[in-house]
Amino acid sequence: MEEARNVHLRKSPRPQPGRATELAESAWAIVLFCVACGAVAGALLPLLARLLLALPWAPLEGPAELLTSVPEPALTLGTIAVGVLGGLLLGFTAAHESLSVRVRDTHVTLTIRDSSQEFAREEISVFFRDGKQLVLLGPDSLELAREHCGLNWQRLADSLTAYGYAWEEQDPYHAEFRRWVPGTPGLPTGADALLRARAQVRKDEDSAEEARELRGELLRLGVVVRDEDRRQYVRVVTGDAGG
Repeated sequence: MEEARNVHLRKSPRPQPGRATELAESAWAIVLFCVACGAVAGALLPLLARLLLALPWAPLEGPAELLTSVPEPALTLGTIAVGVLGGLLLGFTAAHESLSVRVRDTHVTLTIRDSSQEFAREEISVFFRDGKQLVLLGPDSLELAREHCGLNWQRLADSLTAYGYAWEEQDPYHAEFRRWVPGTPGLPTGADALLRARAQVRKDEDSAEEARELRGELLRLGVVVRDEDRRQYVRVVTGDAGG
């Protein structure tokens, strides 16, 4: 692993002191992609409605009949316009929630949803990718940050290692996680109740922020949690972790 990291560092010459590298998704690219998807969906909607009405029994038959009662080309033009507006709204939302990473010799800044988190070099142990999420661990092996990331992973890894930060392709503590079930032994007091609450909250897609807050509460107890499908896996950090 260390040899691979050294090779990676040689491929990415260290930037000049005081320089910064900014990595961010193109907001316009995100918006245009969503608008294009919305336009295509809008154009296909009349066709889908007609296909539904051709079936012996169709769900949403009433709305489909109402939709197809609008004459062409007004119908298709109208559904495309609605799709474009929906795509525009989705695109601006996605751009607002996209992650940007600013890398300097002394610190790394993560910015998302108009809020920034800054981490000094001495606070950082390693960065790694967990599915579509960027994770940052501290020297005690606790998570400092976990954010959804749409950046190019290779470019991100090259930029971080160019400044001397450690990068791993997966969680270096992956083998220490075990699946949580109610009553799992060995957890700190209060962790089981928080995990129960988080399991319940995760059933509702609109409760992502609450699940995030519960993750933070678990970290304060020394419990790192990662999600896999509908399951929660936990790792308990001891006082000498990372030492």
